[in-house]
Amino acid sequence: MNSIVSIEKVVKVYRVGSEDFTALHEISLEIEAGAFMSFVGPSGSGKTTLLNLIGGLDQPTSGSIFFKNVKLGELNRTALAEYRRKNLGFVFQTYNLLPVYSVYENILFPLLLDGNKESAVRQLVMDMVASVGLSDQIKKRPSQLSGGQCQRVAIARALVKKPALILADEPTANLDAENSYQILELMRELNKQFKAAFVFSTHDEKVTKYVTREVGLEDGRVCWDKRRNGFGSLE
Repeated sequence: MNSIVSIEKVVKVYRVGSEDFTALHEISLEIEAGAFMSFVGPSGSGKTTLLNLIGGLDQPTSGSIFFKNVKLGELNRTALAEYRRKNLGFVFQTYNLLPVYSVYENILFPLLLDGNKESAVRQLVMDMVASVGLSDQIKKRPSQLSGGQCQRVAIARALVKKPALILADEPTANLDAENSYQILELMRELNKQFKAAFVFSTHDEKVTKYVTREVGLEDGRVCWDKRRNGFGSLE
């Protein structure tokens, strides 16, 4: 198995008032390079917590997470920031776009943070805008776009650095059914085109029709791990 992420007996405990709350109970999983998969479950099941741990946004209480054989728990804050910048793209349900920037500028921004000159990456950004079908909206700001269009910008921004892994937290939660299907279809096509692994955190049943693997979580435990067997069917 060509794993990009290895999760080994991960436990996450939060202090809530005077009591401890265990959000994850000894989770062990492998995520393959190029995966298109989801963590599913009700609110409080631990799916977003697990996504945040993979993203280096939080640390497990015990257990280990490896990205390409690098143990995240051994990285300091600066190294974790570099890990996220070089290897990950994030897609959030609230888009998290910069409101004063245009479509082009929002997608350009992470490349500028990496020290690139605009002239050197302008065509890359233009190509990414085209890949998500927004060439005719390129000068507009987020307030001038629909929710579906904003999510397309967020996806393009996540992919523009060609990361190995995209983490998408409830990416269809704020979209109607038609836009949800369009976004999922787009993500699936971009997964094939760019070979980045996509990992969703979701409770949206529509996602099941697109992912090739579904990991069910409940009360911080893995309840099932199903592989796809034909469109819309998991085994």
